[in-house]
Amino acid sequence: MHKPEHLPIFRKGEEIYQLTSYIVDLVPEDNALLQHLRERMLTDAALLTVKVAGAVGADLYDIQMENAVLIRKAARDLLTNCTALEMYGFKDTTYLPLLRKAIEEYRLLFVDWVSGFDPWNYVWDEWGLFNPPGASRQEDF
Repeated sequence: MHKPEHLPIFRKGEEIYQLTSYIVDLVPEDNALLQHLRERMLTDAALLTVKVAGAVGADLYDIQMENAVLIRKAARDLLTNCTALEMYGFKDTTYLPLLRKAIEEYRLLFVDWVSGFDPWNYVWDEWGLFNPPGASRQEDF
């Protein structure tokens, strides 16, 4: 099993967290809405590494895919909140393009990483979301 911190996607996630931290440290403390966005962005940025580690540790397709979905959502929410910062009057927008670029680089690493999941190393997903394509439930007799 790989150590997550050795994976390029994990390292890019750490970079995104650091960049996000630097940006949101510029959010004015007296603006409650921007402070809320700040907290959401830090949480989303942290998930980019936490969920990679969870997927690597799980080594099962359904758990890996569940983590991948949460990563995708966090990355997309991070992008959305960059726009929200601009819309709600955040003045220090200089570094937002750098964050957007880093997220795009992360997305490319993500696509490659997910393609390496073994869909046949799974436990049947009773919710029906993360079963391998073409798999059917095998009843115990």
